[in-house]
Amino acid sequence: MLQNLHVKNLALIDEVEIDFQKGLNILTGETGAGKSIILGSVSLALGARYTTDILRKGARYGFVELTFTVENEKQEEKLKKLDIFPEEGTVVLSRRLMEGRSTSKINGETVPISLLKEAAAILIDIHGQHEHQSLLYKKRQLELLDAFASEKILEAKEKVRSSFQEYRKWKKELEEADQDEAERAKEASFLEFEIGEIEDAGLRDGEDEELEESYRRMVNSKRIVEGVSEAHGYTSGEAGSASDCLSRAARCLAEAAGLDEDARQLYEQLLEVDSLLNDFNRELADYEKSLEFSDEDFAETENRLNEINRLKTKYGSTIEEIRAYCEEKKSRLLVLNDYDRYLEELKEKYERSLKHLEKNTTVLTRLRKEQSLLFADRITEGLRDLNFADVRFQIDFSGLPEYTSNGKDDIAYMISMNPGEPLKPLAEVASGGELSRIMLAIKTVMADRDEIPTLIFDEIDVGISGRTAQKVSEKMAVIGKTHQVICITHLAQIAAQADAHYLIEKTVEEGTTHTGIRQLSEEESIEELARILGGAKITDAVLENAREMKELARGGRGE
Repeated sequence: MLQNLHVKNLALIDEVEIDFQKGLNILTGETGAGKSIILGSVSLALGARYTTDILRKGARYGFVELTFTVENEKQEEKLKKLDIFPEEGTVVLSRRLMEGRSTSKINGETVPISLLKEAAAILIDIHGQHEHQSLLYKKRQLELLDAFASEKILEAKEKVRSSFQEYRKWKKELEEADQDEAERAKEASFLEFEIGEIEDAGLRDGEDEELEESYRRMVNSKRIVEGVSEAHGYTSGEAGSASDCLSRAARCLAEAAGLDEDARQLYEQLLEVDSLLNDFNRELADYEKSLEFSDEDFAETENRLNEINRLKTKYGSTIEEIRAYCEEKKSRLLVLNDYDRYLEELKEKYERSLKHLEKNTTVLTRLRKEQSLLFADRITEGLRDLNFADVRFQIDFSGLPEYTSNGKDDIAYMISMNPGEPLKPLAEVASGGELSRIMLAIKTVMADRDEIPTLIFDEIDVGISGRTAQKVSEKMAVIGKTHQVICITHLAQIAAQADAHYLIEKTVEEGTTHTGIRQLSEEESIEELARILGGAKITDAVLENAREMKELARGGRGE
């Protein structure tokens, strides 16, 4: 659930911090107090777009931080798939907003905005006017049905997705295979040329590396030979060389070695050094000979290396890649040389994948239709509880012109809100206030299935009052039993249901306007209900009415 909200330097907010509670959290306040700024800041923390005019005047940056406690194992698993690991059961999302850019963090680590949005979708769900309007789109309607039926259709949806990928693969290959005979002959001729060019080169694994090493040695051989030859002159057996000096030293020490033990040990060490130097001289001489090469050897090495590099520019950056390219073209050439058979096999694979897709899609449609009846009944029941007395609701199915990875179903939510009226699509009959109630009914139906623990409702009370408002408040309380709900409202009936009641208020200090928020006590909550009910003048009767409303709400929840 959303445990804490911290906002700094946004619009009229200097700095506020709110601790939310479990159950139904209600936010109220006078018009213009800044209620939209509070929920707007939540949206900003979750990755919403912003403009610099949202920053408080004179501030260099704005800051929003949301602290969530993660108590659901499925929710924790989803976060881990994003490499997000709750620290002591807590996940902190934050966003620093500056002119022209923003910085997003999860648990203190900077992350891209896309990851912030993915994490937010697991932790919180915001329902405002835009979300209500999304009910008018068929895609969203299907998403809601699938969410309701998720356990029943999960396996069928996966089979459709898998079979669609297979179908699309063979369909694409079949479309690309539509070549006339002249095109095939031209392609085959070119492939034969490429294959021949690669095979004629007779490439060996590691040959390019060997040639490059030999070429480097040849290019640098003159400088190497000069150094090696000079070194050999200093160490070989010529007069004055290291080897000659060592031999003389050994002869001088030989007589002393026969007379004294220490001299003998030194003499043996000197002989060992002389032996090592002789070994070194032999290796140095061999190395010097290895550096000798003819002009023909150099030209041959250079030409071979140029040939391999030319093939690399055409067919691959390594010899292994060139060979793999050659094998791929050989396979393609076999196809072209027996094209009729290839087409026949391709058509068979395409037809088989199409039948498989048709079968899986039919199963998915059947399961969706079965679940849609139950879903529609539950929504109808919920709408009647929300004061749609004579409502009829059903889900109509039709087919899309083409298969998709989600099947072929095209659905429409149909509704009739008055006796004798035919069922019509939502877009044709539902007003903004009615859409908000329909969405609330759907959310109530899905409360037990929705894994997102925190729901935010904004503008849920648009265009309603009286008995309808009372029904909406009762539904909000129902959802609050299984979810954390945060709701901004202008209606006393909804506010009375609060498990935790917050007041958003605007104050002026030293000529500067500030928006703040604080949690109300029981008595303060009653006074706020009285303000909503009574307007400017709050009488004892209005206060008593507010107190009774609060007690009735508490009684309705079984407290």
